[in-house]
Formats: sequence, C-alpha cells, structure tokens
Amino acid sequence: MNVIDRFINYVKYDTQSDDESINIPSTEKQIIFAEKIVQELKKIGIKDAEADQYGYVMAEIPSNIEKKVPVVGFIAHLDTSPEMSGKDVKPQFVQNYDGKDIILNREKNIVLSSKESPELKKYTGNTLITTDGTTLLGADDKAGIAEIITAAEYLLNHPEISHGTIKIGFTPDEEIGHGADKFDVEKFGADIAYTIDGGSIGEIEYENFNAAAANIIVKGKNIHPGYAYNKMINSIYIANEFICMLPENETPEKTFGYEGFFHLISVVGGVEETKLKYIIRDFDLKKFNIRKEKMIEITEKLNKKYGEGTINIEIIDQYFNMKEKIEQVKYVVDIAIEAMQQCNITPIVTPIRGGTDGARLSFMGLPTPNIFTGGENFHGRYEYIPTFSLEKAVELIVKISQLYSNSIKEN
Repeated sequence: MNVIDRFINYVKYDTQSDDESINIPSTEKQIIFAEKIVQELKKIGIKDAEADQYGYVMAEIPSNIEKKVPVVGFIAHLDTSPEMSGKDVKPQFVQNYDGKDIILNREKNIVLSSKESPELKKYTGNTLITTDGTTLLGADDKAGIAEIITAAEYLLNHPEISHGTIKIGFTPDEEIGHGADKFDVEKFGADIAYTIDGGSIGEIEYENFNAAAANIIVKGKNIHPGYAYNKMINSIYIANEFICMLPENETPEKTFGYEGFFHLISVVGGVEETKLKYIIRDFDLKKFNIRKEKMIEITEKLNKKYGEGTINIEIIDQYFNMKEKIEQVKYVVDIAIEAMQQCNITPIVTPIRGGTDGARLSFMGLPTPNIFTGGENFHGRYEYIPTFSLEKAVELIVKISQLYSNSIKEN
C-alpha cells in the first residue's frame, strides 16, 4: 500500500486523546487503532509486532548486515489533539493547487485562506490533502505512522538495501503530554531514535521548550447580590486580576523564535470558584524557572490581599529541552541532515515551539530528535498536507536507515 492510501485509511480512525482522563491511554479508541496497526505491521511481514495494555506499539525489522551498527528507532504517536474533533474525518484532495484560497466547506463557508496561511504559496502545483472544515485532519501524527510503516514495508520488500536493526514505536497520549509515561526504553532497545512528528518538509528539530502546566483554583464567596455589600467575594474578578498581573506581551500570539510565554488555555468558573489552566513554555531553563516563580509570586500577593487559601496553584513540569542530550550524540542530527541532502530535501534546522515524545525520551536515555511529517496547520480545521511531503518522508526514513549501515556502533 502506498503512503497516501495508508494515510487516508488511518485518519478515518478517531483517536482523539482526553486531557481530563486519568486512564492510560486516555481514550479506549487509541487501543483500537493500536491493534489495527499491529495487524498491519504483521501483514507487511513484521512478526513480533505487539501492542501492550497501555496502547504502546513496538516492532522490529532485523538487521540484514553482519557488522554492528547503532540500532535506530522511528517513533510516532497514535492520538490526535483534544483541541478539535478527529471523528468522521473527511479528507479532500486539491489537485494541482493554484495558490489561491481553498474552499473547504462551501455549505458552512469555511475557507483555507492563502493570506492567513502564506506558506500555501510554496505548494502551488502540488496535490494537497485537506479537511472538509469540520474536523482536524490528523496528519499530526497519522502522517508519521503512515510514513514509518510504508518505509518499513519498502525495506522489507527491498533486501538489497542494507540496514541495521530498526525499531518501530507508536505511543498514545502524546498530545496531552503523556506519550512517554509508560514507554519502556529498555524493551524498545534502540540506541537512538527519531520522532516523525514535525511540520513542513525539511524540518529537523533537536531543541524544544521546557514545559509546565499550571492549574489554579480561585475561591470566592457567593452571597445574594442584594445583600452582598462587604460580604461577597467574586472569584471571577480575582482570577481576572491574576491574569492581568502576568506580562501581556508574553503570550503565544505575541512571541516567536526562542521567546517563551504564558498561555491561558481554559477559564471555567462562577462567583464561588474559578479555575484557570495555563501552560508555561521557555527554551531557556533559567527563564523557565523564573516564569514558574512569577506565577507563585502572584499567588502569594493575591492571597495576602484577599486571605490565605483564596488561590491555590499547582505547577507540574511536563518536559525539558532535549538540546543538552542531543548535543552529546550530535551525529544523530548530522546523519538526518545528510540523508535529507541525498534525498534532495533542503534541511531546515529549527527549534520546536512545542514538544514531542522525543523530548522526554531523550531524558530517559534515548536521544530522539524530531523530523518532519510534511503537515501544516496542525490541531485545527485548516490542517493540510501535500502528498509529495508524505512520499518524501518515506524516502527519508529509508535513507536514514541505510546511512546507519555505514556507521560503526560505539561500545
């Protein structure tokens, strides 16, 4: 099966994760998809493919050379973002794209704007796969899964291409920060790995945000408004005060490059109680810690003003910048860049303004930079992917596997 057909088949599976769930995986539908993937891996000739109780899929392609070379892994994730529905995805093909706006859904007047997505212009003349405007597409990261499995099938069907042992891994719940929670690095058995989970063709990333989540509960006191004088405490107002005490220009929509931010992702509440959910991001560890301290400082100030216990804050570290781990084995980036050049792909080394499973895996002893899938506008109705990017990612995975056959494993 070619990578395009495989991708179209995969996006029909709803695998949206749930950040409110305490289960692993967070949704049962990820297990269903994991089992489907295992069946497909076995169908292409990988006998040891298996999914565990948590939905982690692992498989191996044995080496076809005699010398010892590094064992390389390729990893992608099963889930799609909780930010938008991944149910009943209806992919659409835009043939010979003309560089103009794309009408995704005429009935609902949903348009993929070339002005708002200027990168569309570079895909003029190519075939794009888009949504119908009512769901996300799921290229993040079903494109990565399709690319890895298609590359694996190609290697199995072409034994003349030399390669060492290749490990394949698919994880649940990456989108909610839990993709590496139950990942057994020792069982996986790779020396190094790549997540196939990036954006535009050519991207390779080995720097990412340090990341934390902040959960804030503001307590108020509800009194009949007619008798509220000097009695009512409106938690919504205090929550708003908290929000306004953070730097107004340090938000996702006002930062870029290596700049960090505070991102308010949810506000739920009433007079009696208001809950705020933030994510905190920064590339620089020192600045990252200062951001966390800033939120604690605001909490303390408002508790002093309104009374101890008015605000409770919980800050949870999620992942850290993998750069320090990857730089110790920089050859993993160098080989990927060389492979891109041999595949006539222009390498784009860029920091991830986000995170991948690879960030946590790198700190768990498995150095794992991130490589493109080819998709754009992830997590929403305007997501799309060029078909040639899917095909090029397959070619790249095969080439990386081949290049490692020329290296010598360090003891």
